[in-house]
Amino acid sequence: MLDKKQKYLQIALNSTLEEAKAIIFQIPLDERIILEAGTPLIKSYGTKAIETIKRFWEERIFGPQIEYQSSWLEKLIKEMAKKVKEKEIFPKEKQIPLSPYIVADLKCMDRGEREVQIAKMGGASGAVVLGQAPVETINAFIEACEKYGLDAMVDMMNVKYPLEVLRKLKKLPKVVILHRGVDEERFNPESEIPYHEIHRIKENYDIMIAIAGGDTINEVQRAIFNDADIVVVWKSFYKSTAQTAKLAYEFLKEIR
Repeated sequence: MLDKKQKYLQIALNSTLEEAKAIIFQIPLDERIILEAGTPLIKSYGTKAIETIKRFWEERIFGPQIEYQSSWLEKLIKEMAKKVKEKEIFPKEKQIPLSPYIVADLKCMDRGEREVQIAKMGGASGAVVLGQAPVETINAFIEACEKYGLDAMVDMMNVKYPLEVLRKLKKLPKVVILHRGVDEERFNPESEIPYHEIHRIKENYDIMIAIAGGDTINEVQRAIFNDADIVVVWKSFYKSTAQTAKLAYEFLKEIR
């Protein structure tokens, strides 16, 4: 579960699972990093996208998990796995308070509980419903997230007044996402990320705010300056490059 006292960098993976693996094995091991199974990835691979990203991140943190058929070896592996959890095997640089956190960006518009079940099946820690969805769907989604142990996130992309949506809900989500869409930015360069909504929401509710739609260092700085809790980036992590690790470190410098 997310900690309200912490700031996070959310890296959205939207390309292929091969690219996702290459990126995951370059980014730093840092408790402030959240990985997102992006909507295009989920539409391409289904729950496999969530499952595979989580497995890659677990391998990045804990090392590869080897399976054996022999009974005595199985017992040995179980003991080793127990020690890994207790952080007794790996070197000091891997002894970090880090557990894989995966967001399933479902962009749910209907069947709230069913889509949460799908996210849970994939091993997600958080899931996304659209603020444009019927209030009944958002309520069902949040209730199901609470039932299945996920963080509910409401994406307010193309919602002019996020507070109006929040006031209609039976329970608050863990995160509100203030989002400038990709096509919106592309075809309407004058469109702005709604940083001003951060303070409006926080004045009324004790809730975490994520900012999505800005991928430059300046935009990350502005999001943190305006008291965002999570900054979502994707453009710099669509393809793995020689600069992937450096970019991740540079973004993390601003997340404090």
